[in-house]
Amino acid sequence: MATSTARKSTAGAPKAASGAPKSASAAHQGMTAPPSTAYKIVDIPEMYRDVIQRYGAPGTYVGPADKDSPWVPFGANAAIRHLGFDPRHNIFMNMLWVKSAGVVGTHKHRGTVVMVCLEGSTRYLEYDWVAAPGSFIYETPGLTHTLVTDNPTGVKLFGWLQGPIEWYDEHGKFIETTDVFWFMNHYETYCREHNIPINKQLYLL
Repeated sequence: MATSTARKSTAGAPKAASGAPKSASAAHQGMTAPPSTAYKIVDIPEMYRDVIQRYGAPGTYVGPADKDSPWVPFGANAAIRHLGFDPRHNIFMNMLWVKSAGVVGTHKHRGTVVMVCLEGSTRYLEYDWVAAPGSFIYETPGLTHTLVTDNPTGVKLFGWLQGPIEWYDEHGKFIETTDVFWFMNHYETYCREHNIPINKQLYLL
C-alpha cells in the first residue's frame, strides 16, 4: 500500500520544464517573406483614416511616353527626363541621359542625392569606382563632384535630389545655382516651346 500511494503521489506531481527557456529571437524569427500573396486589395485598420483623407497627399505616376515627360536637352550631349517636383521640400526627381562619352560639369550639392545607374556606366573624377547598371550612388550635402562617362554609349541615371546644386566652370568660378524651381522651369519652358501639355502628375503639391 505504501508503494502504491507513493506511485500515485509521484504521478500527480507537475512535470519539470524540459530544456532552457526559449529566447524572444528564437520564438519569433521575424518576417522573411511577404505575409500575404492574395491578389486583392486589403482594407487594413487605420486609426487616422479621416485625417489622412483630409490632409494626405496622393502619390503619382508618370508614364514612359514623351507626352508624359519629354527628354529635355541639358547641353549638347545630355538630356533630362523630369519625373517629379516637390517645391515644398525642394525635391526633384529625374532621369539624366548623357548620350556618349562626356562630362557633366563640376557641381556641389547642398542636399542629399540618391541615384541608380540604369544603362551604360559613369563615375566621378573625385572617386575611384565606376557605376554600372544596378549600381547605387548616395551623395551627402557639401560634396563636390565631376560626373563623367567614358562609355561610348553614355549613361542613364535615375536621380532623387534634394536641395540646391551649385555649378562651377573649369576654373572653379561659380556660375549658377539650380533647385526645384530651376528644374520646373526647365521642363515647362521646353513644353511650351514644343506645344507639349504640362503634365500635372509631375507636381507633388
